[in-house]
Amino acid sequence: MISKVLILGAAGRDFHNFNVLFRGNPRYRVVGFTAAQIPGIDARRYPVELAGSDYPNGIPIYPEADLESLIRTLHVDLAVFSYSDISHEEVMHKASLVSACGASFLLPGAIQTMLGSGRPVVSVCAVRTGCGKSPTTRKVCDILRQRGKRVVVVRHPMPYGDLARQAVQRFATYEDFARHRCTIEEREEYEPLVDDGILVFAGIDYGRILREAEKEAEIIVWDGGNNDTPFFHPDVHIVLFDPHRAGHELHYTPGETNMRMADIAIINKVNTATVVQVEQVQQNIRRFAPRARIVLAESAVLVSEPQRIRNQRVLVVEDGPTLTHGGMPHGAGWIAAREYGASDIVDPRPHAVGTLAETYRNYPHIGPVLPAMGYSDAQIRDLESTLRNTPCDLVLFATPIHLPRLLQLDKPSLRVRYEYRDHGTLTLEELLPHFD
Repeated sequence: MISKVLILGAAGRDFHNFNVLFRGNPRYRVVGFTAAQIPGIDARRYPVELAGSDYPNGIPIYPEADLESLIRTLHVDLAVFSYSDISHEEVMHKASLVSACGASFLLPGAIQTMLGSGRPVVSVCAVRTGCGKSPTTRKVCDILRQRGKRVVVVRHPMPYGDLARQAVQRFATYEDFARHRCTIEEREEYEPLVDDGILVFAGIDYGRILREAEKEAEIIVWDGGNNDTPFFHPDVHIVLFDPHRAGHELHYTPGETNMRMADIAIINKVNTATVVQVEQVQQNIRRFAPRARIVLAESAVLVSEPQRIRNQRVLVVEDGPTLTHGGMPHGAGWIAAREYGASDIVDPRPHAVGTLAETYRNYPHIGPVLPAMGYSDAQIRDLESTLRNTPCDLVLFATPIHLPRLLQLDKPSLRVRYEYRDHGTLTLEELLPHFD
């Protein structure tokens, strides 16, 4: 008997799970995907070019809000949970709904969905969104390149556009960003790596992506997304922890899985957290991941002209995903504004329009900062309008790329960057193995 499958996702892990577990599998018939977390990714189809000959019309993608009716109308036998950074409690709420509708609920094992590589793989993952994976990935690449290794980064997927064209993406230049029609969210992840001369792969079909990356790499660095587990079997699994959210490592899926699998556990942002917060995270790591080596690190906030912030009314623009499904009220920009003496951090919420106003309604925990949402042209226009509407002396952009290059801005601005720094005597470089 063929089981009808519905895959619950957010345009990334869901497609990978389909490719690895269900594509070409005669025991299952995938009747649809659902879409959550990312705006505007439903009402599409997973195309036949990726789904395979068993799906000549592709596979439809529905809003997850319709989950209950979908299970009933599509006669779903199995719902497969396939996205990240969601609380354990909420996962079980979804499992309970699925069960009440008559279907089974599956949370695939992390190792079951990992692909093996012929090259050494270093994975950089986290227990929550916004722990500092990206600066850590760049630090790992720097260490390996100083050792003379040819490094290629493979990034967790962000396929928010034409899926058939996004199967395998290679980023070496800024022209590649334009050619692949990257969103702001994609550019924030890829651009700092390309600026450092590091080749980046991403896309949808990670079997094909892995084969292409192996042609150009001596070592592959997996740059994770959200708090998801890696798609490739790591030789070294690095996991980031945020003491500002101490205890979250035990309460979010699949962040706790990452913690339990960790070879190197990095407690980041210790320079801005309390001793009590750091100690709580350390105790949880020692209890649930006793074989992991613990490194303390700082997410160092860098501002080129900090004197421009003093006594100014500042509008802070933060990394979008860190604030939304990452659950943070603010980020590095807010810290920099306070540290360097802003007279006021201007609240953009009363001035938000369109999709930005909707973001604040959907994520009421966000503080008086502006999330850099840019998943679509409409969101970019709304971001520009909100920036124009908000009265301030200076806009502080604390995003991985300098957004004024992509936006029409009518106010002076300053960029805040953040980078990985070891904090203490034990360093990441000491723990990172030499691959010969």
